[in-house]
Parts: sequence; structure tokens; C-alpha cells
Amino acid sequence: MMLKKVIEHVSITTSNLTQLSRIRSRGKHEKASRFYALILSLSLHPPTLTLRLPFHAMELQLSSIETSLKWCSPFIHHLSLKIRFPSGSQYSLPQLLSNTLHPNKKSMMLRTPHLYDSNTSMFPLLASPPSSHSSASCTVASPVIEMGGVNMHRVAISKELSERHVYLSIMQGIELCIYFGFALLTRNGARHSTASAYGQRAQERVLEEEATQLSESSPSWKLFPGQAFPLGVSEVDSGINFAIFSQHATAVTLCLSFPERLGGLDGGMMDLPLDRNVNKTGDIWHICIQDLPRSNVLYGYRMDGPRGWHQGHRFDSSIVLVDPYTKLVEGRRIFGDTTKKLSKFLGTYDFDSLPFNWGDNYKLPNIPEKDLVIYEMNVRAYTADESSGLDPDIRGSYLGVIQKIPHLRELGINAVELLPVVEFDEFEFQRRRNPRDHMINTWGYSTINFFAPMSRYASAGGGPLKASQEFKQMVKALHGAGIEVILDVVYNHTNEADDANPYTTSFRGIDNKVYYMLDVNNNGQLLNYSGCGNTLNCNHPVVMELILDSLRHWVTEYHVDGFRFDLASVLCRGADGTPLDAPPLIRAIAKDAILSRCKIISEPWDCGGLYLVGRFPNWDRWAEWNGKYRDDLRRFIKGDSGMKGSFATRVSGSADLYKVNKRKPYHSVNFIIAHDGFTLYDLVSYNFKHNDANGEGGNDGNNDNLSWNCGHEGETNDSTIKAIRSRQMKNFHLALMISQGTPMMLMGDEYGHTRHGNNNSYGHDTALNHFQWGLLEARKNNHFRFFKEAIKFRQAHRVFGRDTFLEKHDVTWHEDNWYNYESKFLAFTFHDNSEGDIYLAFNAHDCFITVPMPAPPVKRKWFRVVDTNLVSPNDIVPGDVPGIAGTYNMAPFSSILLQAK
Repeated sequence: MMLKKVIEHVSITTSNLTQLSRIRSRGKHEKASRFYALILSLSLHPPTLTLRLPFHAMELQLSSIETSLKWCSPFIHHLSLKIRFPSGSQYSLPQLLSNTLHPNKKSMMLRTPHLYDSNTSMFPLLASPPSSHSSASCTVASPVIEMGGVNMHRVAISKELSERHVYLSIMQGIELCIYFGFALLTRNGARHSTASAYGQRAQERVLEEEATQLSESSPSWKLFPGQAFPLGVSEVDSGINFAIFSQHATAVTLCLSFPERLGGLDGGMMDLPLDRNVNKTGDIWHICIQDLPRSNVLYGYRMDGPRGWHQGHRFDSSIVLVDPYTKLVEGRRIFGDTTKKLSKFLGTYDFDSLPFNWGDNYKLPNIPEKDLVIYEMNVRAYTADESSGLDPDIRGSYLGVIQKIPHLRELGINAVELLPVVEFDEFEFQRRRNPRDHMINTWGYSTINFFAPMSRYASAGGGPLKASQEFKQMVKALHGAGIEVILDVVYNHTNEADDANPYTTSFRGIDNKVYYMLDVNNNGQLLNYSGCGNTLNCNHPVVMELILDSLRHWVTEYHVDGFRFDLASVLCRGADGTPLDAPPLIRAIAKDAILSRCKIISEPWDCGGLYLVGRFPNWDRWAEWNGKYRDDLRRFIKGDSGMKGSFATRVSGSADLYKVNKRKPYHSVNFIIAHDGFTLYDLVSYNFKHNDANGEGGNDGNNDNLSWNCGHEGETNDSTIKAIRSRQMKNFHLALMISQGTPMMLMGDEYGHTRHGNNNSYGHDTALNHFQWGLLEARKNNHFRFFKEAIKFRQAHRVFGRDTFLEKHDVTWHEDNWYNYESKFLAFTFHDNSEGDIYLAFNAHDCFITVPMPAPPVKRKWFRVVDTNLVSPNDIVPGDVPGIAGTYNMAPFSSILLQAK
């Protein structure tokens, strides 16, 4: 059967030919501009199409084995071709260019029996016939081929469900585009829909396009197979290289978008299918694109593969996925912007910006671990409140932290431990109806990507590149103030939730079976040792390398000083969840050369019951959040019986846990309060959690807080109760600062921040979590003063920051009543011949105790530094108060510190 064709309208231009006609664009997305078009209505039966221009300008024939062009003008510059195939077609086109050239003739026959040229093309122009149910689109570009003064530029093919019509536009010295269909895809991916059919006569409807828009959005690209490493996006000699791992995917499509031309994340995308025979090395899919912009490009991937749920696969080719190795993520620009709740996330890159200027005099603080005082804080919550006094554009941002560094310096801490600062979706709870759909994730323990700084912590909605730059400014400023930066990193799970209500953004759709732990005996369901629906398969070689690469990235690119690993016991499990004695990932982190200068701290437990405090695999490098320290100090200071011995063990460095091999006292990160749980004020004000605002009926959060409300639940005007609470907060802080090990305190405890009894406030972007600068100012001369002076005293006396465990000659325990279960008093002296002995006593009884003073060292006297029963400024006196001799009358629930001088 012959192809029936009707030429309805023709216009053509070249650099030297007369313009025959002009059509003005009327597209709603385009401005009117010069446009040349050839419209044909076709009846496609045989797989052959011949277009013959009536004025003999050229002849173009497309068939399954050949393409023929006859030129009448030597002035034609180049040809760009796009083709959209009719639904249900059972044929494929050949590659439209070959090396069979005839430079001495004006008639050229280009033949090839191949679908691709392995030396130049990235993948087949059409690897397989389009199926009637496929809706994926793709655009593929061939390399430039020189043809005796004529450049054939980057032939591109698009396939998608379509109708049986052809559209050609010829512009700017011959740029030819051919389409079969009505949902047309320009090079930049913008879909422009015409009517559902042209009708019998093509002149009834002309596709509304704009020459300027099309030329700008259809750059000349050359494609190469690319390279497998490095993963992610990289700039190489031949262009921009994209590489992504997927062991089980059977089809991978790179999706590109150009936000400056298409209106950001809501614009269209261009799909570039990758050919497994050309664009795949091992399990890594890759492609290189020449002349792609070096910045302002958004990208992601569509993945398809086996649908065997029971085998652990979760492929869904309808979802555009974030590259695990992207270094920047674009999403909504403003934190908590309710108008963009369902905003999608895409990777982006920047090779245009100059390297960040760290400065000629810049240097890392390199603070010894034994000297650290850590301040756990949330970047957004630190300055988000109006009381910060900052410009609204920088509240809750990295720049906001810079503005408030003076407070950190005044407090005296020398390391900040930042709650997660990698990209996360604060609206993840609001994507579907559920009891938590009123909440905004403000803590950030729900990672989308491990490399990208949280973009909405940029000032003024500046986006990912600005976030990256401002994060570096923050680190530089903190380092300049002598403060190290430790990141809280979440490698135990991601944001993608569980199988019941998945939120697929990356790993799940790329290769669920590799990235997550699965229960092979339960229909391939996700294992949940994180309490968040999924568990990252951390010791799989590919996942392990991802984690290591991201850690190195934060150290080399952002100069961070260490990491705290959330629920780190997950990192000690195998693929089936079985605990490992020597987890490869934990060892690799400990032994890595780039990470060798970093502090590495584990939270040594998980939600599956793997409690490894004191037993975390460590290679003498890993420190631990000492959960036993927290529990034992809470119980002793609130007055529980039988805790004296445990209290003594904890304040002297927890040798029972850490005096193993070459471990040091500073490997115990001592804390009483952390982000999850009660604040210090709430610890002494509430016996029970009050989590109704979370929407889960009080079922979330820990029920056993080891707290004491001092006689009344919550707020009270009782002066006696308030006085006890004040003493208790000071007792806790003093105990923390005099303990051997590394102290860590929580942001806001320095002024007595309250969450009103909520011990799981992760979802409240309000004053519940925001630092209250007004309260700080109001309590600057009492509560805050005590906290900062206690920190300074610790740092001024090396007896508290030892790098060896206490021996008998280092401490004297003034105690002969160790086995009295009801005894709640403990006194001891740390010996320091150079700076003077330090005497400490803690009375957790509800009555006064007259304490006999030990004799001071020869030629020295006792001077009082701290008595928590006294009001400010007498509660802590840096200059010391003389005249302490014989006995000392200690109030209920109080503590004292004396120094021998």
C-alpha cells in the first residue's frame, strides 16, 4: 500500500532563499514571533514517509532502512529533527544519520542498517516499537556530522502516544522539526497541547509555537555514552555526565527541565531514555550531554523494572525520582509554604559558580575531643521566632545562625550539633489524610537526599545554590568563632515511609531491593527497625559507599567537623536485620582517611531493641551518646533510692562501659536532655508527657521520662515548687559540666525553654520548638548566668576534661555508706596539684544535711564556687567565696562546688 499524503501548507527559509510565507504564533505559552511551518495530514499504513517540497528545495525520505536528502542550496546550515510516532505502530525508524557521505554531490544518500552508532550515539534512536499503552516520551540527539559544507546537527526523536499527523517547522537557516501527534514535546520538555485532532484538513489547526522560544529551548546537543563514575552529575571534557546506580531497573529515563524557561518545578520535562546496550556499565546507567547548560537545570529519573512486589521491587515509571547522588535539591523555596504543599523535588547542579572563598586566614578549629562542650540545636528553630529580632528574610536560616553566634560565644560552648540539615520535606505528614496531617516536620529526621543542604534554610527563599553557599558561610563564621560543626545525620531510614503509605521520591523507586531491608519471608515487605516505616540497608556495598561518599562530601565541600549518627544500631545490622559483630560500614567510617579528623558519635540503639550503649563496635574511634548516663543522673538527682553508686560511676567517666582497649572517657557523650524527650525545664515540671497536640491521642513519645514535677504538674505560682525546680535545673547542669566525658546540652535549656510537657515535638514549627529570645533576655542575669559560668568553669579546669580514666589517686570518695539503699548524698574530690583540688557534693534528699568538710591540701583553703540553693549571683561565684571550713549546711535538692586555693 502506498502512503497517502496531503500537503496543506508549506513555507521554508534558508540563509539565502526567499522567505515564502510567515505564520504568527498564537500559543498561550509563547510570544508572537517569526515561525515557519509545514503541516501534513497523513494516513500511515506502510512504514515509509516521503516529503517533497513543491519548489524543489529538498526531498526527505524516511524509511526503516534509509534516509535520503537532496539539497539545492549549499547555504543550508543544519537540520534538527523530532518525530512522534503514532500509537500502535509496529515498526521502528533507523538512525537518521550515518557516515555514508557524498561531499561532492548536492544529492546525498544516508544509509545505515543499524539503530545506533556505537562510536557516537548514546542509545538507539528508537530501541523498540512504541506500544499502544506507553505514554513515556523521549528525545534523543545524534552527534554533528560534517557533510561537505553542510552540518547535520543533532537529530532528535520523540516517541509518545499520538495521532496520525505530521508537523514540520523550518527556521533560522533550516531547523527542521517533524512530529506525529498532538501533545508536542519541545526540546526543553514543555508540552504544548493542540486540539485533540487536526481534522481532515491540517489548515484547520496550526500548532501554535514561537520561533524564538523553540530556538532558545532547543539547544544543539551532542550525546555520548557517558561514564559510570563518579555517580551523580559531573562535568567532564565532553559535557555534563549523569550516572545512577540501579541493579534491577530494566529501563531508565533521564528527565530534564529548564526552570528559567518553563516556570520552575511546575514546567514540563524532557525525557531521554537510556539504552541498556550503550548507556549501562555493570549496574550503573549513564549518559553525557554536550552543550547542556552548566547550571539552572533540574533533573530526575524515571525507572522501570520488575513488578514483583514479593521480590522486593517497587518500580513505578510514572514518578520522577531524585538522584541519590545529586548535590543540590530543588523543591519549594519557602519553609512551610502551604501554597506548595505537594511540591515535587528534583536534583540540580551548578558548574558556573566560582569556588567558595574560605579566606586566606581560615583554619579549622580542631578542638580535642576531651575539650568539647556540645550544644544540640535546630538551625530553623534557633532564629525562626519573631523575638530573634532578625529580618524576616533570614529568620530560620543559615544566615540567622551567623547573626546569633555572639550568643553561642557568650554561653561558652565550642561545638554545635545541628539537627538534620540535609534536604527533607516538612510537609510529608500533610500529603494524605492522617492524624498528623496538621503537623510540619521541623526536626528534619526524614531524609530525601544525603548530599544536599536543606534548601529552605536559605535566606529569602533563595533556593538550593544559595543554601549551599550560605551553609558554607555559616560554617566559616562558626569556625571563626572557635566553634566546631557536627551534623546529626540520619542513615537509618529515609522519608519514603512504609509499604502501606509510601512517599516515593528516590531510593524506593530506583532500587528498593538494594536500598532497604526486606522481609523475604513476608512477601518482601519492608523491615522497620527505625520506627519510621523503612530501614536503610546500610551494609550493602552500594548503600555503604553512598553513605561514605556523602560523609566525605560534607567534610571536603562544607568543612564540617563531625557527625552524630541517628539510631546508629541500624548501621550494625545485615540485610535481613541480623546484628553484625563487625559491621563493614562502621569499620569503614572509623578507618576512612578523609573522615579521620572528624568526631564520629553514635546513638547506640534503634527501635528494634538493639541497645549497644558501651558495646557499640568502635575501633577505638567511635564515641556514643551515653543513654545510661542520662538515665542514672535523672534518677539520682530527682531523689530515687539506690542510685548513689551509679551516679558516681557516671560522673567519673563510665569506665564500666568505655574503659576497653584504647577507648577514652571522652567517648562517652554525656547528656541529660536531647531534642527528643522533655526539655530541662519540663523534666522538673512534669511527671507525664502531654502530647495531645501531636494528634495521636497521646500514644506517641516515651512514657518513662524519669522526671519529677517537684510537687505540681505543669505551671504553678507556688514559690517553693518554683525554687526547687530552679535548683534542680542547676543541679543537673552542674553535674553535667563536672563529669568526665564530653558534655552535651540542648538549645534553650540555658534559659529554661518549655514545650509544656510535650516530649515528642518534632511536628511543631511554633514557639513550642522555637528559641524564645525574649525569655533569654528576661533570665539573662540568673538562670542563663549560672549556665554560662558553669561551662566556663569546666573549660578553665582541665581536671574535668581528662583523656585517661580516673585512677585511685585522681579522686577521693568521701563515702562509707555505699550500700545504704536509702542514701541520696554523695561527695567527692577531684585532685589536681597544679590548679587545686575540686570538692563536689550532691544532696538529693528532701532535707538539709550538715556536711563535714575534708581537710584542704597543704597551704590551701576551700573557696565556694557553687551553691545551687543560693539565688543569683551568689549561686555561682567565679571569683570564689572564702571562709569555708569545718562543715557546710546543704539544702534539700542542692549541690555545691568548692575549690582549694
